[in-house]
Amino acid sequence: GASLVTLHGRSREQRYTRVADWEYIDKCAKLARPLPLLGNGDVLSFEDANSAREKSGVAGIMVARGALIKPWIFTEIKEQRHWDISSGERLDILKDFVKYALEHWGSDDQGVCKTRRFLLEWLSFLYRYIPVGILERLPQKINERPPSYEGRDEL
Repeated sequence: GASLVTLHGRSREQRYTRVADWEYIDKCAKLARPLPLLGNGDVLSFEDANSAREKSGVAGIMVARGALIKPWIFTEIKEQRHWDISSGERLDILKDFVKYALEHWGSDDQGVCKTRRFLLEWLSFLYRYIPVGILERLPQKINERPPSYEGRDEL
């Protein structure tokens, strides 16, 4: 049997059109006991993680899309703070990804193609991050589209 279950608070058909239903996750967590249940959905800040834990009886939180948009989200959750990461630091994260990917898959044509494929997929999420210093209000919400803004630098 299973020793743990992860549940997303939104159906596949809903995709990103609705917010995750943490009340439903809570009901499922209660029904699943004593089996631990991890809840997932719409966590992009430490406030979102705290709120999800408060709204539900889950054993833990799983972060998915939020980690693709903000890979440093786990530091924010651990330290209970917003991290205003610079564009240079974000570029360093991308450089590290490429370095590790090429080490893993190789620098031949096939490895480069695989690295490029995953990098482009990740970039389709990463571009959604809005630097904390230019947000109109905190925290950034995962399903809200930001207004037009001009970044702090060319990166």
